[in-house]
Amino acid sequence: MKKRFISVALVFVLALVSLCAEGYPILPDTLGVRNVILFIGDGMGIAQTTVARVVRYEADGRLWMERMPVVGLVNTHSADDLITDSAGGATALATGYKTRRKMIGVLPDGREARTILEACRDRGMATGVVVISSVTDATPAGFTAHTLCRDNEEEIASDIIEGHFNVVLGGGKQFFLPVGKGKGKRRDGRDLIAEGEQGGYTFIQTKDALISFQGDYVLGLFAWDDFKGDVNEPSLCEMTLKALEVLSRDEDGFFLMVEGSGIDWACHRNNTQKMVEEVLSFDDAVKVGLDFAAQDSHTLVIVVADHECGGMAIEGGALDGRDLDIDWATRRHTGVPIAMYVFGPGAIYFTGVHDNTDIPKIIAELLGLEDFPQLRR
Repeated sequence: MKKRFISVALVFVLALVSLCAEGYPILPDTLGVRNVILFIGDGMGIAQTTVARVVRYEADGRLWMERMPVVGLVNTHSADDLITDSAGGATALATGYKTRRKMIGVLPDGREARTILEACRDRGMATGVVVISSVTDATPAGFTAHTLCRDNEEEIASDIIEGHFNVVLGGGKQFFLPVGKGKGKRRDGRDLIAEGEQGGYTFIQTKDALISFQGDYVLGLFAWDDFKGDVNEPSLCEMTLKALEVLSRDEDGFFLMVEGSGIDWACHRNNTQKMVEEVLSFDDAVKVGLDFAAQDSHTLVIVVADHECGGMAIEGGALDGRDLDIDWATRRHTGVPIAMYVFGPGAIYFTGVHDNTDIPKIIAELLGLEDFPQLRR
């Protein structure tokens, strides 16, 4: 695969998008990729998206992610188990290397692997992560940190601040503050929020502060742990919109990872109604990314999952989404392949069946990133 940059009339591309009422067109890879938005629906399988679609749009409708022109399948096993966890899955998606369950940004032997987010930052691109979990949770940590165990959230918080990514939005304030300061849990006495502010971050912790933010580096921690639906918590859509506003100011391009964290939580509880709400919230955020990409023509949008959770099956129901008969096989993750949806220049390279480690490698090639994947030490 070779990446070529040939001038294509932007007005032609925008006309294609505007005419595509039922979906998005395949853009020529010759446009070149400058920006990447990677959406990860934690625990989101094909059954989950199908149920959410039928509930909102009925059987013949389409989620926004389902309107993207290229679809692939992704295998998700970890280095040591057919069933991955979010740590192993995120590490594969971020570094291009398999690792064991619970390990973050490191290989099974403990060597650190550079993440695609770090590679983009080192190239001078703007970078960010947006989640409704703690920003130290496994999926975002897979892109920002390196540790032997996902439970080392104080260490992960330190890596985030030291990584100096432009946008960090989510929960987990407790891991940035020392014991004795609010609900802080840090035992090393460090106040990472103060350190971040000294390093150039603007710290915010309310939805109103997010909406009014105008700077280049923002650390937004809107909950002590995961989001709980508090009035001061912004929606995933609002955070995605602000992240794109901040990151798109960089003429060198950007990489943004957005996670629909709550899908997995609902699937672990076998809570169909909550799962539908979380998938639809995630899909609304996907639309924000697609709207940006449709106007830009140099942005690659990828929607994928780290694994399936719950073994969800649809046994019956009406075409309009009423009286759905849903079965769950487990409250744990499963090893079935998950779907990947892609829009933007170079999208065609994601078609077919892939390993999860293939995804950052293809992204790196489309961006022209050299020496990726790469071990840090």
